[in-house]
Amino acid sequence: MRVLVTGGAGFIGSHYVRELLGGAYPAFADAEVVVLDKLTYAGNEANLAPVADAGDRLRFVRGDICDAELVGKLMTEVDVVVHFAAESHVDRSILGSAEFVLTNVLGTQTLLQAALEAGVGKFVHVSTDEVYGSIDSGSWPEDHPLEPNSPYSASKASSDLLARAFHRTHGLPVCVTRCSNNYGPYQFPEKVIPLFVTNLMDGAKVPLYGDGLNVRDWLHVDDHCRGIQLVVEGGRPGEVYNIGGGTELTNRELTERLLTAMGADWSMVEHVTDRKGHDRRYSVDISKISGELGYRPRVPFEEGLARTVAWYRENREWWEPLKRRSALGRG
Repeated sequence: MRVLVTGGAGFIGSHYVRELLGGAYPAFADAEVVVLDKLTYAGNEANLAPVADAGDRLRFVRGDICDAELVGKLMTEVDVVVHFAAESHVDRSILGSAEFVLTNVLGTQTLLQAALEAGVGKFVHVSTDEVYGSIDSGSWPEDHPLEPNSPYSASKASSDLLARAFHRTHGLPVCVTRCSNNYGPYQFPEKVIPLFVTNLMDGAKVPLYGDGLNVRDWLHVDDHCRGIQLVVEGGRPGEVYNIGGGTELTNRELTERLLTAMGADWSMVEHVTDRKGHDRRYSVDISKISGELGYRPRVPFEEGLARTVAWYRENREWWEPLKRRSALGRG
């Protein structure tokens, strides 16, 4: 078994690779992994250092998912595709959306076409709950209409529809997963949890959007990748599966927990103008993946957050250069 992991040097993709090669998924215990990653600002080969001793089981290819020639060659060598590669930061998409359309839409189409031509046995497209828009109460089932509100989520919704179309038109065995907000080690420090933790470690204030009452469901990356693997192994082609963490918090509540974890108080919080088109609440219904594939989130949020904070405390050499290069957290 050989698995192509796009975006495999990013936060979630590298976690999946480390788990797979580390034996976390018994059905893929002997699988070989080909990582395709462009190594943009959020991709980092150091994320794969813990599995560098995997030898012939791990091959790293630096390249672009929009490169049809390269993608076509790689597809002939693999059995399964797990597609993580994406531009994913909402604020960046608001400032400029061209890269999001190029990578998330054209890149996904390039992969799907190559997978079809190569006869790949399974293609799992990793997406986001943001494609659904915003929900005041209840939780989204997978058949809820897509109503994305940011350029980022619109580009992901477009890629979801392409994946669906390749299954409906060509019979390509594609599954789509839609996750809630991920957190954990190796997350690029522009995202809220690592941004807040690393800012507070450096004695810098943290930015809280608007009234801080936007609600998100938090999912540890361990649980997310385990859910993805369940879909890889048993997901029905043509189906969408929501993957959630089961912990809904307002941004104020999350901030409070991070301040407590870091021994700081509200004097370290800077209230900033709300993001344009800021979705109020996300919540996914996970009954489908639970009923069909036996998924349940296993990492309690308190435990996962404590482990994440500890990782950033212990790995300053990983995140500090990234923040210097991107000038993140300045305000």
